[in-house]
Order: sequence, then structure tokens, then C-alpha cells
Amino acid sequence: MKDYINIIPFIGSSVISFCLGILFRKKDSKTEEINNINKTEAFAIVLITWCLICLIGVIPYIYFGIKPIDALFESVSGITTTGATILKDFSIYPKVMFFWRSFSQWLGGLGIIVLFAAILPKFSIAGRQALLAEVPGSNESKLTPRIRQTAAALWSIYLILTLIEISILIYFKMPVFDAVCTSLSTVSGGGFSPQGESLIAYGETKFVWLVAVFMFIAGINFALQYRIYVKRKIISIIKDEEFRVYCCVVLLFTIMISIILVTHHNYNVRESIRSAFFQVMTIISTTGFASANYSEWCLRAKILLFILMFTGASIGSASGGVKLLRLILIFKYMRRQIAQIHHPNGVYPIKINKRIVNEDVVRQMISFVFFYYAIFVVTAILLVLTEENVITGISTAIATIGNIGPGFGPQIGPMGSYADLHTTSKIIAIFNMIIGRLELIPFLALLHRDFWNIKKTKNLQKNK
Repeated sequence: MKDYINIIPFIGSSVISFCLGILFRKKDSKTEEINNINKTEAFAIVLITWCLICLIGVIPYIYFGIKPIDALFESVSGITTTGATILKDFSIYPKVMFFWRSFSQWLGGLGIIVLFAAILPKFSIAGRQALLAEVPGSNESKLTPRIRQTAAALWSIYLILTLIEISILIYFKMPVFDAVCTSLSTVSGGGFSPQGESLIAYGETKFVWLVAVFMFIAGINFALQYRIYVKRKIISIIKDEEFRVYCCVVLLFTIMISIILVTHHNYNVRESIRSAFFQVMTIISTTGFASANYSEWCLRAKILLFILMFTGASIGSASGGVKLLRLILIFKYMRRQIAQIHHPNGVYPIKINKRIVNEDVVRQMISFVFFYYAIFVVTAILLVLTEENVITGISTAIATIGNIGPGFGPQIGPMGSYADLHTTSKIIAIFNMIIGRLELIPFLALLHRDFWNIKKTKNLQKNK
């Protein structure tokens, strides 16, 4: 009977969501093309929708006895696929809550992939058009003719990958419930686990390898995966420059950390490779699982993991962070600037996948990275002052804005919890998680006065 009672908060959340959907639904929505939405409207819709979903997601946590600010933290962490948790004792909560934690991440990952792979590129925002338009070329860029079809194609890949991981984990004897929750959190790049010790609780190295492989897949551009799985363009993955860099970064950091684990922690070679590869994948894909307590590793290993927190995986993937494509473009931009010092009149176009990237895209990418790191610095300073701990403050800032989840140290490390942070720190972390997941775009738009006058903005755009 108790299990039936536990579904009450989810019924309530569903009813509220349904009512809000009916309330905000346009009467002519069947004939209204999403292509006609302007930038300001898109920003407003994205920001309001994401915040409402996070607020609705609070209901189950409050029902199970979690105080409001912690419930909001856990809800935002789930929807934004961050994986930072305030839970300490997992044994006092029912299974249905752990399913909701993982399922909320799966929904959040699904939503963000469609948002950034199918909708925002049409608005030429923050270099997002480089995902499907500017880089691959106009003919190949559109996965399918309409946004709805594009979304459906990405959903199908996302769902199939989830089902495949569930099946494989069950086949290798992981409990069914745990397999479902783990898979939902893996494919979404989330990291919530039904076990307080994450994958360490299972004590099976095979699960570590399996989850690491799916984290690697989750970090690949889903548009690229579509071309591989559906259009059978296998050569696309070899030609894709970002994917090659992704593989090189994973390989390089895995090797370096493996060597450190062998020389400084007496790991054997197999164990060091497994632990290094898993932790590299969980951070670069911003998933947040743990197969070892890396807070106890030596400083050199932790520095390498800390560097990965500033990268993220591929653009158009389930991961958070800056994304490798932006870093690649900035590196090429810097290289061009150095070349122009020696040859001021030289023309050095920036190319990705052998195609010239528009200068507007490059500028947007640079602006995005600047704002991203600027917000990190500001929030890190605030968190350090609030917590009076440099490691906790800095790692909380990057772990939340990058949607990574665990940070460093015993308090918020992979075996820790954000529960003991000051309330102010939790609010800052919530802010970071939301704007980090939405890649700053709606937040930066919020700072402009035209954002607050959608009708005026729409008329101005029409007149243009």
C-alpha cells in the first residue's frame, strides 16, 4: 500500500503540468509554424519553460520530506542533467523517487538535445548554427525538412541508445531497477544513481566499462550519430574534426592519468586504465558517475580532471560545458591572429571539416566562451567567500555551470553531497546549473531591455 501512496506527488505534478500546457497552448498552434518564432520569443519560451519544469519537479522531493531549497536544488540538478545531489542517506527514500531523479535527467537531456540541435541553430545563436548550418553546408545540414521531424529523429536515437544500455546492463546481471535508472542517467549525461556510492556499490568492473562506453557515445554529436545510424554515412564520423579531437582528448587524458595512478597509487595497469578512462569520460561528458573516489587521488591527477571540467564533449551532444567545437574554433582563431602578426595582409579563413566558418559564428563563439568563464569566475569568488573554502568554492562553480555534478574534496566530491553547503551557495549553484544547461543564451538575452518588450522586438524584426 505504501508504494501506491508514493505515486501521489507524481500524479499531482502531472496534473499541474497538463493544466499549464493547456493554459499556454495557442489556439492556432496547429497552423502556427515554429519557424516563425523570433529570437526574443524563443529566449522567453526556453527560459520560462525550463524554470517551470524545475519548479514542478520540486513537488515529489518535498513530498518525501526534503526541505524546499534542497528540493529545488535536486530538481534543478535533475532537469539540467547536472547530477549534483543533496541526498546523504539513500536508504530512507523509496525507489520511485530514485526513478524520478533519473527520469528527470533523461527528459532534460532529451529536451536540451532537441533545443540545441533542432531549434536554436535557426536563430544563429552563440555559434549554434555551426552545428547544422554553417559547418556541414546547407544541403547536408538539415537532418530532415522540418523541426518536428528532426526532433523525432533525434528522439528515436536517444530512446534506442537508452533501451540498448538497459538491455546490456540487465544481461550482465545488474538489477533491473538499477539498470533502468543508470541507463536513463547515462545517455542523458546526468549521473544520478540509485546507489549512494554510484557504480562503486556494484563491485563489478564490467559495469564500469559498459557505462563508460555509453558515456562516450552520449558525448558524441547526436546529429552526427543520426547521419551514421540512419543515413548510413559511416565516413562522417571519421571526417568530423570535433569527433577526432574528442577521441584524442579522451585518449591523452586517460593515458596521463593511468600513468599517475600506476606510479603514485600502486594501481595495476588494467585497473589504472579502467579507472582513468571512466573518470575522464564521466567528467568530459559531464555525467557525474563515480567508479572511484578521485578526491583521494594525488594532486596531479586531480589537476588533469579539473582541466577536463572546462571542456565538455561535442556540441549537439548530451554533455554540458563549453563544448570542444568552440574551443577548436578559438584555438584556430588564436593561431590565425599569430599568423597575421607576421603577415598582416594575409587571408586565413577558419575552417571546420574543410568548410569555411562564417566570421559572425567565430565572434559568437568567442563571446560565448568569454561570458561562460566570466560567470564562472564571478560565481566562484562568491562561493569561496560564502563557504570560506577555496577548493569547495571553485569546484562547486565549475561543477554546476558545467553540469558535471560532483566536485572535489570530501564535502562535494564523488562520495559527498551538497547538503551541507550554505543556503546562499545552493542558490548560486542553482543559478549556475540552469544557465549552464541553457548555455547562457536566455540569461544573456535577459540582460537586454528588448527582451522585456517582445511585441516591440517582433515589430522591429518584421520591419527589417
